[in-house]
Amino acid sequence: MKRASCLIAFVILTGALTDESQAASTPTPPNILLIYTDDQSYKTVGCYPESPRWVKTPNLDRLAATGVRFRGAYLGSWCLPSRAAILTGRQPHGWESMKMEGEYPGSSYDPRQCPFFPAVFRQRGYHTAQIGKWHTGVDAGWGRDWDYQVVWNRPKHPENAGAYYERQLLAINGVEQWVDGYPADNYTQWATEYIRGRNRDASKPWFLWLCYGSVHGPAKPAARHKGLYKDATVTEPADLFPPRPGKPDYLEKTQAWVRDADGTAIATRSGEAFGDPSRQGRLTYADWVRQVNECVPAIDEGVGKLMDALRESGQLDNTLIVYTADQGFAMGEHGFRTKLGPWDANYRSPLIVSMPKRFPTGKYCDAAVNASDLVATFCAMAGITLPWKTHGRDLTPLLKKPDTPWKHPCLYEHTGQRYGSDVAATLRDRPAEAVHNNVPWYAAVVHDGFKYIRYLAPGVGEELYDLRRDPEELVNLIGDAKHGSRLGQLRKAMDAELQRTDAGFVGKR
Repeated sequence: MKRASCLIAFVILTGALTDESQAASTPTPPNILLIYTDDQSYKTVGCYPESPRWVKTPNLDRLAATGVRFRGAYLGSWCLPSRAAILTGRQPHGWESMKMEGEYPGSSYDPRQCPFFPAVFRQRGYHTAQIGKWHTGVDAGWGRDWDYQVVWNRPKHPENAGAYYERQLLAINGVEQWVDGYPADNYTQWATEYIRGRNRDASKPWFLWLCYGSVHGPAKPAARHKGLYKDATVTEPADLFPPRPGKPDYLEKTQAWVRDADGTAIATRSGEAFGDPSRQGRLTYADWVRQVNECVPAIDEGVGKLMDALRESGQLDNTLIVYTADQGFAMGEHGFRTKLGPWDANYRSPLIVSMPKRFPTGKYCDAAVNASDLVATFCAMAGITLPWKTHGRDLTPLLKKPDTPWKHPCLYEHTGQRYGSDVAATLRDRPAEAVHNNVPWYAAVVHDGFKYIRYLAPGVGEELYDLRRDPEELVNLIGDAKHGSRLGQLRKAMDAELQRTDAGFVGKR
């Protein structure tokens, strides 16, 4: 009897130890903080060497010092596509039912045909939250995708859609109310409260998508930052004005700058919709660049407060922090004052990923990343498989070893306001419609320091750039015989990526 009791006790104790050791070996799912800014060029972030020396972003620089700074991300050509790509993990040609309709920015989608990944995270035990700008359908997903939401729903309220820096009509957990104050500061406050435990289930890991509306035009800095860079020296980009050898003719229609009588570069009136902060009078190029950069410190301060909240609440070690923007924004490069174009100045956004207890710190990664890659990484970190085909690749090998050779090309595209199977149908049946705001549709791949651009609209040539030797993309190498082999490789890579992601088109070349 005594031996039996001892045996039972041994089995119970062994089982308890086994359960405990298994629990200890099972990693706790990480919190995920995705900080998403609007129209932010990588040249406005101090830790990027392309930024002017006078740009100061101390908190973002510290974030980069605790993680991996990527060369950049290619998330979307404008607001809606970049956000839908993040929510679905798919390229624009993969979103069935997503469409623009009604007064701009009115849009809609069927969540059964176009599901968003936070709903799955919710089902798998995460607490999900979204704070700030929304630009992906009137349905913002409260109660389906989000447990907690403070949303500025631009598609639902076009009359308030321009209030990037003023009083906003917000829906807080589905209840609409007007809120005063500088929006970036408001979003930071609500986000830090959420991190510290307010409005969430403290027993669950969390995913927070924090969507700042800055630096979007009309680029109004917080009062405390206005004039911060008033004495800064601004250098004009090399191709602010034509000629631009090797570039397509449509740049004549997107030229947003002219020379004044005294030779000063000033904004054209036609460019007002794309970020003219004055809306009247004479806007010089230098003043505009200074003003855009003066919008960034409010975000930078917000990042500092978010990090403080994580550190002080004891969650820093188990939180994956990702800082990026929906897309870049050309500040005069190639004559632009907007996004949309296929070049880095227009499209590429900053990307910083930090989780210092798990990944190296102070590192740089030269690989190019798209939105679906970020979603694949979130899923891998959380141990969640989405019940639909996604287009991205898990980036954790790069986070663990940032200098790992990355064999995968980064595909990105511009299909205007057409998505899903409508993209291939338009290219097949109505190719003349494959233009958006004077920019023809295109697909592009970035791989091993080179970029290949294929326009999908008829009558526009290809482009090839050596991004290491020509980071401003001034010299189109498409006709250079020395790069014939490279061109062939990138053409094949694009065809393979379009086929892998079920695009239904390859475009002409």
